[in-house]
Amino acid sequence: MRDSEGWRFAERYKLVALSLWQPVLLLALVLSGCGAGQKEEPVPPAAPPVTLEYWTPFSGGDNIFMTGLVEQFNAEHQEIRVDQINSRLDDYYSRLRTAILSGNAPDLAIIHATNLPQFVQNGYIESLDGLAADAGLDWEQFNAKIAGSTVYAGAHYAVPLDTHTLVLYYNKKYLREAGLLDAADKPLIGRGEQGFTAFLQKLKDAAPPGVAPLALPSTRIDSVWLWWSLYNQMQGGGDFYNSEGTQAVFNNKHSLQALEFVNSLYQQKLIPPHINDAFKLFYDGEAATLITGVWGTGAFEKDEQLELGVVPVPVIYDHPGVWGDSHTLAIPAKSGLSAEKRRAAMIFARWAVEHGVMWAEAGHVPSSLKVVRSEAYTVLKFRSDYAAAASSVAYWPRNVKQWSINEEIIRQFEKMIYKEQTPQQALARAVDSINLQLKK
Repeated sequence: MRDSEGWRFAERYKLVALSLWQPVLLLALVLSGCGAGQKEEPVPPAAPPVTLEYWTPFSGGDNIFMTGLVEQFNAEHQEIRVDQINSRLDDYYSRLRTAILSGNAPDLAIIHATNLPQFVQNGYIESLDGLAADAGLDWEQFNAKIAGSTVYAGAHYAVPLDTHTLVLYYNKKYLREAGLLDAADKPLIGRGEQGFTAFLQKLKDAAPPGVAPLALPSTRIDSVWLWWSLYNQMQGGGDFYNSEGTQAVFNNKHSLQALEFVNSLYQQKLIPPHINDAFKLFYDGEAATLITGVWGTGAFEKDEQLELGVVPVPVIYDHPGVWGDSHTLAIPAKSGLSAEKRRAAMIFARWAVEHGVMWAEAGHVPSSLKVVRSEAYTVLKFRSDYAAAASSVAYWPRNVKQWSINEEIIRQFEKMIYKEQTPQQALARAVDSINLQLKK
């Protein structure tokens, strides 16, 4: 009895199990049948990225930061690749002009605001307003003074990336030993010419022999930058050309006063003679102070032995004023440049502006007010101490020959520093030579 009941139970179990598994087996067969004759659809190959040839004139520390910015952009944008080609500033602009004229221009290039007039007037770069609108670039985000440096006849010809001005770097160790630091570790500098001279004299008296109170080269443009800064701090100062732009007019009493003061620092050896590399002198701890551009900040702060401080150039005269320039991003005129490349160039320009904190690590002041006001920027050491200088920048006047005109001023100032002529003679001869250039 028990055996027959067990047999019937086993048979019923088999039937139930079979009835449960049959649909699953049938479904598996159907699915396998459906897929047996099918081939996987091939994945279409990714479109190659739009490649931009990007020329820059950076050297030293700031080239490292620009390279990092480009690499970060490339990592975030698979559809665009920016290839940076860096050159020495000495021959950068002659190479860029030649490339444009020969039809081999890069797709994007850095151009200093000082150099924009010749590129705009000669049709070497494109107007950007339409492209900027398509890329969503908001011109209102920029510091007004910086943005204004890119506007010609009401149109924007470049995207401003930054402003870079002169600043005063100081080694806290030497200032502390001379009793010239306040409670916030800022320099104690008296008013006017006498106050600044006394400050440097105290440094000279307190520092070890061989340490420069102020480092500034005896050659090149640094003394010209300082003169231009001080000349623009004066009420009634700062004129370079007449209103028509046909004659240089900076041989005047304000200009002479500023230049005589600069020259006095050299002649009193508060700036020691025959300095070639002032940057290295300060970096190596052999100078108490240095006046040069903000681009030194990123390099100096990496030296753990240097007790670095940075403040704006002191106001010696009536109001703030300091030489400055801007790096701008421009699209060189190039026949056959595709709409895709133009669009890609503006995408990069907008991204670079919006990521200005990365560029600020080199020391430059970002052009975007939003970036300057951001927490990411304000937490950067030193930068906030001189960011406001962007609003008192004294750009060089707009002249297509300004770059070569500055070379003539450098030549005359060098002769003054080496006691071959007086400040009055330096100004007179510079103005005479420049006026001859303007007539050509």
